[in-house]
Amino acid sequence: MISPELQKAIDALEIDDVYLREVTAHCADGFEPKYSDYEALTFQTRHFVKQSSLVELDGERFLLRVFVDLGARWIDESSKDEQLLPRAYIEALFVAEYRMQGRLDQASIDAFCLQNASYHVWPYWRELLNSHCTRMHLPRVTLPTVQLAQNRHRDNVEC
Repeated sequence: MISPELQKAIDALEIDDVYLREVTAHCADGFEPKYSDYEALTFQTRHFVKQSSLVELDGERFLLRVFVDLGARWIDESSKDEQLLPRAYIEALFVAEYRMQGRLDQASIDAFCLQNASYHVWPYWRELLNSHCTRMHLPRVTLPTVQLAQNRHRDNVEC
């Protein structure tokens, strides 16, 4: 069930743009993805809403910007190192922008950032990850079609 705060935000916001703000892809020294045994590696993902900002366009129009941090990595859990250094990783920071008429209360903005913004960013992340895996000779990853950020219930997220 959708909370009243989230419904208020859904009614007031209209998607304007989704774009890539930052991307990093790396293979560790000595790791050759094209010739590696992926059975020994563990695949992990990261997904959370990093922050949001409200930009005043004029006295009555506002722009809500939501920053969503995503990542994938392949680690070797059999490594003797104290830290599990990734053999390869792909990370991206996306921005989703929403037009807003008038002002929304902070509870509605927070609910939207944590529960809805990821729906708009997720298809872009799926495509980026899949294409980077192909280009880097990493195992092809097909993510599920929808996933919410993992911090949707954390109290310390700055939205």
